[in-house]
Amino acid sequence: MADLGLFTGTKIVALVNVSFRLPYYTHWGQRLLVCGSEPVLGSWDVKKGLLLSPVHQGEELIWCGSVAVPSEFSCEYSYYVVDDEKSVLRPEMGKKHKLVLPEGINGGENVELHDLWQKSSLEDSFCAHYSGNTGVDAIPFRSAFKDVIFRQSWGLNIERSLGIQNKLDMEDAVLVHFKICCPNVEEETSVYVIGSTAKLGQWKVQDGLKLNYAGDSIWQADVVIQNGNFSLETGAHRDLSIDSSKVQPRYIFLSDGMMREMPWRGAGVAIPMFSVRSEADLGVGEFLDLKLLVDWAVESGFHLVQLLPINDTSVHGMWWDSYPYSSLSVFALHPLYLRVEALSEILPENIKKEIREAREQLDGKDQLCCALACYNGKKAASHDLLFDYLAPSYIPYPCINIFELGSVQDVDYEAVLATKLSIAKKVFEQEKDLILNSRSFHKYFSENELEKLVSKDSLHYDIIRFHYYIQFHLHLQVTSNWSYLLCIIIYWQLSEAAEYARNKGVILKGDLPIGVDRNSVDTWVYPNLFRMNTSTGAPPDYFDKNGQNWGFPTYNWEEMSKDNYAWWRARLTQMAKYFTAYRIDHILGFFRIWELPEHAMTGLIGKFRPSIPLSKEELEREGIWDFDRLSLPYIRKESVQEKFGASWTFIVSNFLNDYQKGCYEFKEDCNTEKKLASKLKMLAEKSMLLESEDKIRRDLFDLLKNIVLIRDPEDASKFYPRFNLEDTSSFQDLDDHSKNVLRRLYYDYYFYRQENLWRQNALKTLPALLNSSDMLACGEDLGLIPACVHPVMQELGLIGLRIQRMPSESDLEFGIPSQYSYMTVCAPSCHDCSTLRAWWEEDEERRCRYFKYVVGSDAIPPSQCVPDMAHFVARQHVEAPSMWAIFPLQDLLALKEEYTTRPATEETINDPTNPKHYWRYRVHVTLESLLKDKELITTIKGLVRGSGRAHPSVQETDEQGNQETIVLIPGKHQVTKISPLESN
Repeated sequence: MADLGLFTGTKIVALVNVSFRLPYYTHWGQRLLVCGSEPVLGSWDVKKGLLLSPVHQGEELIWCGSVAVPSEFSCEYSYYVVDDEKSVLRPEMGKKHKLVLPEGINGGENVELHDLWQKSSLEDSFCAHYSGNTGVDAIPFRSAFKDVIFRQSWGLNIERSLGIQNKLDMEDAVLVHFKICCPNVEEETSVYVIGSTAKLGQWKVQDGLKLNYAGDSIWQADVVIQNGNFSLETGAHRDLSIDSSKVQPRYIFLSDGMMREMPWRGAGVAIPMFSVRSEADLGVGEFLDLKLLVDWAVESGFHLVQLLPINDTSVHGMWWDSYPYSSLSVFALHPLYLRVEALSEILPENIKKEIREAREQLDGKDQLCCALACYNGKKAASHDLLFDYLAPSYIPYPCINIFELGSVQDVDYEAVLATKLSIAKKVFEQEKDLILNSRSFHKYFSENELEKLVSKDSLHYDIIRFHYYIQFHLHLQVTSNWSYLLCIIIYWQLSEAAEYARNKGVILKGDLPIGVDRNSVDTWVYPNLFRMNTSTGAPPDYFDKNGQNWGFPTYNWEEMSKDNYAWWRARLTQMAKYFTAYRIDHILGFFRIWELPEHAMTGLIGKFRPSIPLSKEELEREGIWDFDRLSLPYIRKESVQEKFGASWTFIVSNFLNDYQKGCYEFKEDCNTEKKLASKLKMLAEKSMLLESEDKIRRDLFDLLKNIVLIRDPEDASKFYPRFNLEDTSSFQDLDDHSKNVLRRLYYDYYFYRQENLWRQNALKTLPALLNSSDMLACGEDLGLIPACVHPVMQELGLIGLRIQRMPSESDLEFGIPSQYSYMTVCAPSCHDCSTLRAWWEEDEERRCRYFKYVVGSDAIPPSQCVPDMAHFVARQHVEAPSMWAIFPLQDLLALKEEYTTRPATEETINDPTNPKHYWRYRVHVTLESLLKDKELITTIKGLVRGSGRAHPSVQETDEQGNQETIVLIPGKHQVTKISPLESN
């Protein structure tokens, strides 16, 4: 490009030619574009950015382009994959590139920028086989790594460049600016670049070029090298050469992406907050117990603690609210996890006594007495739980049947919550004036805009203030000396635990539920964001062959997109106050959700949203025209007689109408599942049923679901194939032509025609979540997985989940951990399935197959999962290539026989087939006891260290009683960290 100069008045400003160079393999119809903060690069308007041109260099495809800029020019910029209309197909995911031209550069000089595409996935950047499309990744800058794993207790001073850019005296000299990202640098460690030239040490580290720290994990340095054909011997994947036959650049900015090291791998433990047990808690795990759990994790070699959702779920006022994924508010924390003793340091003796007695009862030592007390003291359930919370005779929730109590080791949800809120109310009444007038509470009060909810003159003002008080203490732990009226010293209960974890090198991983309760604060405040006439669930899969109906309304994504998903961004911002990583529950829902009508109770008769339906015209072209026959329940007289036997006439007279000879249809008052259930309940109350209510309901539901097509309730000309339609008699009674057509359209709908639509949907919604915080994101990608899911997750840097008994490969019964990809979490079980011990005992034939094909033994396997078997499974997982191996605490306890005396089935957290499952599992051993169990800790620590996974530093005592810090990080140089350019 000729240097034309730039006229400003009568003065000509000499321009510098800046060339962009980026290796990237594109597909047909794709181009690369650079866009930046300055007008010459479009001012962040991609449509005005600089299109690059492709050039083949050996096996690489290099995209090049250039602009002329003033010598004082500086800007930020990013690369984009675009189509012919400059519409963005894929943006870079890492930090923005920065360009500052060297000081004193002359007009007419040529500057080359050698960049690498910044992907969000760590996988390629850690692989031995580097590709040209890999650059600085986003994941090492997520808070889980930046603020926890790579957190430095020592400071790095930002060093200025040596300023040798002015020393280009020789005509054939070139200044090369090296830049590399290295987020994990140990104390007393330096970063060098070495190469074949004398200025780079000729492969001797001591003579190499030492890089300076520039901030944000970037290390850089300048070196002047004589021009000509030369190469830095960087292996097949990093190479710098200058072709003397072309116009020579005088300045080269070489951005070499991420420091290549051994793949970082860690391990963790998973346990719901309510399942934790300590000597200090009150019938359930509490936020401050996390500090003990973190201590145990560190001792055991774990870098991560994973929880289930911790938001308030108290919607119905009964044990149903134990379901942690059905939140009353996505922002409020659950008062269940409040430590009432932390409300004040001067609790009256009567309250202290009440806490001690409640602890004895709720800890399982006298649970029946607790339940009886709750039963005798309860008042009638109110529809207004807000007032129920604060009733003078405070017992807000009806108790479960006292004769149906489960194991005394489990959580009594209603009794625990009633007790805690009752005690909190007493402390509030005693000290509310001092608390509510404190500066800290006023700050919290104003930040949460209470004045917008209720007037100070309102009857409900004090009631709402109490709820703010509870949330205040869930966020805060007040430890002030009230008698001396000292200023209140505020500790955030959950934040304190989270900060404690960070200081210990442990990631606290939260859980982002896919839905909210249809009676939640969120649906009340933002009804336009939800499709209230629908319900969320999952199609039949490993968890439930009949599908699942979670009861949540589905999202109105179109409405959410209007403010760039502000509600989601606010959720993630709130979570990031406590967590440095999170699990996206049912990540498939961001591609497509299984949507059911609001009147459905089961999960089978649904459709995907969004999805491309079968149109009436499409079906008619295929010779399908009897739409009522296919979309209404197909009920024949003989099928009713076969299903209900002698009571078939009772069924017909109460639930069905004749509409043609030998065929029936449901009456208007029972033509949906909810209507059917309601009518059955009425008949049962009148003792009119000839069989059990449950059996009749299941059989009637089967009749209701005997359809082939589902008609769209919003557009009668659109249809969706019923899941597993070939299992219905409605399908079996069709002619062969109709069967073949519908079978083909079924597979097209579920496995082919939606893929591009679902991919586009995920690429619109998921980036809004990922960009709203710097937490490390993991996606729960189990179930019926569309082909587009894993490529999109890899593209966005999302970590997937692998459970050995639920392999993603259709031809495998058991997953092979040694073949898992790096960007995964591997685990032997999870909260939605049985534990390792329970799974082992469930199915003898499956157990034998596992023992033969996975363990590699023809012997008869043990009938129970003995510690040696648990150790084998654990070793498989810690040795897997997965970034994370995370173990449910129950599976770790199986490593020691002492902890396996409890029936394995009692350790299951959730039964997905039961929509009213009671989430109440509680570990039967305290954290204090686990911390004292050095045998178990040694076993777990041996597994983690033996696998080469990273683990937190711990204080260990030698034989002389001296303490020393032991740090083991695989793949590190002890003294000098070598850049990837010269790693061996």
